[in-house]
Amino acid sequence: MTDSAAPQLTLLLNRWQAGDRQALDVLLPAVYAELKRLARTQLQRDGSATIQPTELVAEAYLKLVDVDQVDFAGRAHFYSIAARTMRRILVERYRRREAAKRGSG
Repeated sequence: MTDSAAPQLTLLLNRWQAGDRQALDVLLPAVYAELKRLARTQLQRDGSATIQPTELVAEAYLKLVDVDQVDFAGRAHFYSIAARTMRRILVERYRRREAAKRGSG
């Protein structure tokens, strides 16, 4: 997302916070490239990950939109929460994989 498009993203986030579900239809294409970049960064940190960036973005997006109260302070906050969500997904996958290895999953 370019700097000139940043205000548009903030407006979309505000519309979403106000309950405009159609804003999500515009939001995903607007943030997809940055979310994918964040996913690649998260996956580089976790050398044992068995997930592709596209799959991680999709899973994180589903978690982000499946909340009752959306409260993002702006685009930087949105991307921060998205990165944290991706990290949690990777941690959950790691824990399940380790539990399965021990036979308790």
